[in-house]
Amino acid sequence: MSTENEGNAVPPAPSAPPVPVETPAASAQASHAGGAPTAPIPAVPGAPEHAPAPAGMPAYASNGAGQGADPYGQAPTQGSAPEAGWPPPPPATPSYADGGGPGHGGWGSSYQQPAPKPRNGRGGLVAAVLVAALVAGGVGGGIGYSLAKNDDSSTDSTTVSAPSASGGVKRASGTVANVAATALPSTVTIEAQSTNGEGGTGTGFVFDKQGHILTNNHVVADAVDGGKLTATFPSGKKYDAEVVGHAQGYDVAVIKLKNAPSDLKPLVLGDSDKVAVGDSTIAIGAPFGLSNTVTTGIISAKNRPVASSDGGTDSKSSYMSALQTDASINPGNSGGPLLDASGAVIGINSAIQSSSSGGLGGSGQSGSIGLGFAIPVNQAKYVAQQLIRTGKPVYAKIGASVSLNEDSGGAKITEQGASGASAVEPGGPAAKAGLKPGDVITKLDGMVVDSGPTLIGAIWTHKPGDTVKLTYTRDGKTHTVDVTLGSREGDS
Repeated sequence: MSTENEGNAVPPAPSAPPVPVETPAASAQASHAGGAPTAPIPAVPGAPEHAPAPAGMPAYASNGAGQGADPYGQAPTQGSAPEAGWPPPPPATPSYADGGGPGHGGWGSSYQQPAPKPRNGRGGLVAAVLVAALVAGGVGGGIGYSLAKNDDSSTDSTTVSAPSASGGVKRASGTVANVAATALPSTVTIEAQSTNGEGGTGTGFVFDKQGHILTNNHVVADAVDGGKLTATFPSGKKYDAEVVGHAQGYDVAVIKLKNAPSDLKPLVLGDSDKVAVGDSTIAIGAPFGLSNTVTTGIISAKNRPVASSDGGTDSKSSYMSALQTDASINPGNSGGPLLDASGAVIGINSAIQSSSSGGLGGSGQSGSIGLGFAIPVNQAKYVAQQLIRTGKPVYAKIGASVSLNEDSGGAKITEQGASGASAVEPGGPAAKAGLKPGDVITKLDGMVVDSGPTLIGAIWTHKPGDTVKLTYTRDGKTHTVDVTLGSREGDS
């Protein structure tokens, strides 16, 4: 299923995981003054590379490659898909949940420029009406206050006031208000700007006391090559920051505050493997530039295959086996924390499904319809630690190119790899396990695999060196084999 990077619409998931759709030019979430839209998610395999996702389908703002993209970043042959160790150029994509993306915006993909504010016509009329309403409200409030003051000593009053000695309202530790009060001070609004002035707005949260902030790759993509990056706390304190490392395939990035304060409080990281469908969720972010916004919902599904792209011309797809939530997520939420009822981080908000045509990657503006997707925190933590340690991501792989088509009934190993290379890497994990071109992988550790993107997302939840059990069909017969995953370093 493809989704739109946080804030962007997500294309509907085919039998296979969602694929990215073209990213919007700029997120409505941010204006020229600061906010940026979220990056859309890559289009579903087989969908036209730049065609907007139909209404109701997940939108992923990115310039993903069409069918046959190679997950390893190699140019796929027609009809083939990326290797299960690295995503091919993104197919039609869902939208990002942040406000911009690479090239011009922010869940690192290009974003849709916000519409200019009306200076006359109906816009002016609406503004005038709003001003009048505010004035009327002020007048009414003044009159009400005056009457109340004059009647304050009346013995006929039946109003009952709480004793001043009763103190402030006390909220239990498990309430949304208490969780928000604890988490907000450690959440930041990120503004990324490229050297040409384009950029977007997203969210991030304190990862450690050294000043590292965890967010989405598509949120900071504009600032990677000499751009400007800032992080603002709810208190109003603003810090310049720099990108420590970013993983396009995982859509995870780590930035570090310059002159970070000594009193940073990292958010507690939970265990996304223990999350259950129906668990309460709390999302924090800056939807449409509205910083420090808190929304609630539940975990709607787990292991939801999602493919997305940041919309850049040279970008690759991001694949995740996501946590699905109905907490309201919009452009600008990208990179923000998804919390459980105790306040522990269980995911990073990254993409949304949108009912608009094309979401931020198309002609319409995407918005929340209750289908949001987050990168499981267990995976994000592993990637973040790698980025802090080496600055480069490492991906698990099986060493075989798989088709991204959704009608293959699983992840089909292509007849030929990218640029004429072998579809099964000589001496690689798949070759050692006896897999061959034409084999269709249908399960991984018992989980159903219905497409290439689904397989890639599932493999990336593992680490290089892990052993997984693959079920595949060949000549009408089903086989099961253990495969020890190999590794690939970097996004190139």
